[in-house]
Amino acid sequence: MRQNQIAPVKGARHKRKRVGRGDGSGHGSYSTAGCKGQQARSGKPFKPGFEGGQLPIVKRLPQLGGFVNIFRKEYSVVNVGRLSQFPAQSEVTPEVMLEAGLIDNLRNPIKVLGGGEIAHALTISAHRFSSSAEQKIAGAGGKVNKLEG
Repeated sequence: MRQNQIAPVKGARHKRKRVGRGDGSGHGSYSTAGCKGQQARSGKPFKPGFEGGQLPIVKRLPQLGGFVNIFRKEYSVVNVGRLSQFPAQSEVTPEVMLEAGLIDNLRNPIKVLGGGEIAHALTISAHRFSSSAEQKIAGAGGKVNKLEG
C-alpha cells in the first residue's frame, strides 16, 4: 500500500449541505430553517442561558451579598511549633524565617500563631503575635519583638 492509495472508509466523508441554492437542491426555499419564527431569523444561535425572553434563572436567583475589602492586609503565617527548629537563644527575624523556608517573601507582614509547642527560649521578631503564641514563647523563656508595619 502506498500513500496515494490511502482513502477514508466509505461513508466517513459527508458532502457539505449547501442551503439556499434553489428548490432543486432539496435545501432551497426555507433553507432548512422552517417557516417564520425566532429560529428562522438570522443570527440564530442564542447565548447560553437564554430562555426565550423569559427572565433567565441566573437573574432570578438571589445574588451573594458581601464585598471585597481592597485594604485587606495579607499576612504570612508561622506557627510557634515550626520555630522550635532554631537553636536555643537564637534570634529569629523575618530574613531568617525566609532562609528556613517558613515564609515565601518579605513583602507580607508576618503573624506568629500558637499552633504547636516550643521547648527552648528564642527571641522572635514579627509584625503580629496571637495571644497564645506570646504565652508559649514567654513560657519557654523567650522574648517577643514586635516590628512596625
